Amino acid sequence: MPRQKRSNPKTKHQAIEHRKESTPAESKLWSRIRNDQLGVTFRRQHAVGNYIPDFCSPKAKLIIELDGSQHLEQEEYDQERTKYLESPGYKVIRFWNNDVMNNIDSVILAIIYALENEATKE
Repeated sequence: MPRQKRSNPKTKHQAIEHRKESTPAESKLWSRIRNDQLGVTFRRQHAVGNYIPDFCSPKAKLIIELDGSQHLEQEEYDQERTKYLESPGYKVIRFWNNDVMNNIDSVILAIIYALENEATKE
């Protein structure tokens, strides 16, 4: 049986474009989680269905979203998006850009904690 596609061509193309335009917070976090630094592989701007999460570890089933001030005005959209991303089994964790920029070590600890919790569910 053929494998189900994880996204459509339009979303996949958008994800490629998003990777070229990282925010400072995304770049800072990426420098700390790329190349299996936390023991799992993360992908940046990885299309999942019609959505493009900031960071995704398909194997660990963990999605990391970074939120700027625009998310204060789109709470309903974020809830819908999270519900969709959780439906295939992903855990979604969110951080404010400000936290990444000013307290990266705490963000990394929270990610490690989420990874450990997901690992114990298996």
